[in-house]
Amino acid sequence: MTDDPQTRPNRLDLGRVFNEVPELYDRVRPGYPDELFADLGAITGMDRRSSVLEVGCGTGQATRTLATLGCSVTAVEPGAGMAALARRRLASFPDVDIEGSTFEEWDDRGRRFDVLGAAQSWHWVDPSIGWQRAHDVLSPGGWMALLGHVVVRRPGEPEVYAETADLHERFCPGNPDWGHPPLEEELRTTDEGWGLVDGPGGLFGPTIVRWYPTVQWFDGDGFADHLRSLSLFRRLDRDVREPLLDAIAERIRSRMGDRASRRYLSVLRVGQRAE
Repeated sequence: MTDDPQTRPNRLDLGRVFNEVPELYDRVRPGYPDELFADLGAITGMDRRSSVLEVGCGTGQATRTLATLGCSVTAVEPGAGMAALARRRLASFPDVDIEGSTFEEWDDRGRRFDVLGAAQSWHWVDPSIGWQRAHDVLSPGGWMALLGHVVVRRPGEPEVYAETADLHERFCPGNPDWGHPPLEEELRTTDEGWGLVDGPGGLFGPTIVRWYPTVQWFDGDGFADHLRSLSLFRRLDRDVREPLLDAIAERIRSRMGDRASRRYLSVLRVGQRAE
């Protein structure tokens, strides 16, 4: 259950879906490992002289790390509430500019960038527009970088989805998006391409893919709050969502010792702009 291309709502709903809960989103969503940004810098040559365009910055979780590297960052975010929170959180960084827009409609004003980054957001961009725009706004030799998280499981580890499958079916029957996440070892074998249904064709060179294990631990109430930040649950009517999440929280308390993991492989996919 992640925000992935198979479970995304209409892209036009992006601002509404997450803009409802920017503070919750900022509090419960996982960050990215330092090793990921170190690899991003090593691969792209990104340094204090680099200009970075971030597409869909949300509340600025990845933006902050880019800013601490000394890069000049222009971040595009369609959700007014998300952008406002990001501006407050990043006010101490003079070289960060957050502009309110979708990437498809954003006015680049002729600007060109060394790196375009999208952290858990590129699947919201219309691929028939986004890939070509990304190519166009990058300088020659520039780099495209997609950051994300994929929920995974490990054999023998108590698994919250298995423990709550009956609750999902009771409160929201027949939803095809419910299900077990893939095994971590299986996912590590899928290390080619951009991880998306619609790729960029010949606009970018071969993709470099790196995986980074990450885990969050929650009590029942915390896990329910986390689910409240996901598009899959935000799309549900409140009268369905809240009883379902209350039941999940109680199940975690009663059957799992009030401790549940959200295990991920964070992923970095990087490719250089083709000329």
